[in-house]
Amino acid sequence: MNLLILSLAPVFIIAGYIYFRDKYEREPIGLLLLSLFFGALTVIPVLFLEGFLSGFSGLFYGLGKATWNAFVVAAFSEELFKYIALYLLIWKSKEFNDKLDGIVYAVFISLGFAAVENVLYVMGNGFGTGITRAITAVPAHAIFGITMGFYFGMAKFYEKKRYQLKQKALLYPIILHGIYDFILFTGIEWLTLVFLGFLVFLYISGLKRIKQLSDQSIYKTDFNLLNEKFSQPK
Repeated sequence: MNLLILSLAPVFIIAGYIYFRDKYEREPIGLLLLSLFFGALTVIPVLFLEGFLSGFSGLFYGLGKATWNAFVVAAFSEELFKYIALYLLIWKSKEFNDKLDGIVYAVFISLGFAAVENVLYVMGNGFGTGITRAITAVPAHAIFGITMGFYFGMAKFYEKKRYQLKQKALLYPIILHGIYDFILFTGIEWLTLVFLGFLVFLYISGLKRIKQLSDQSIYKTDFNLLNEKFSQPK
């Protein structure tokens, strides 16, 4: 039971942060829970695709094998199905009415996937793995989701650049995810420092993207005016 709590705690902490960070016009709880569920369901097709693509790993050696497993087997498979889930669930939804919504829903879908993955890893490997993944893998999945949602949200509202932005919404998370896994898959000790630096970069870039779309929210002015109204002395 303790390991299960440890597995899911970072997922719900990050989900809570994203929910409250979307302060101008929060998304319906039901749709957010459905996003988590859709994200969890993506584990099923991901397992099949990863199993298929892993069959080609024997064609590569050394860093080539690490590259294939990181960028194609893991990153491509996982981000592809997260993107499909995001598109099917959100693109035509009336609730998708602000650029920041792209980030919110993409993160919740990513966290749904991360929840299942984390439970499997932590239950199989114990407390130490749970602590490590709470500050590395789970936040990384969330940041891949932020990256996807950042471009997905802009694609909804910039029609002339929609095709390119949709491409970036899939491609950039794959690249970031692939770099993350590649560093780990190589097994090269000195790359630990690179990995730590990359984690810092992910955290900073993720927070910047949230702030950028939050500042551009179409609901920001109404929110500020409402705050001013209630803050005035009576």
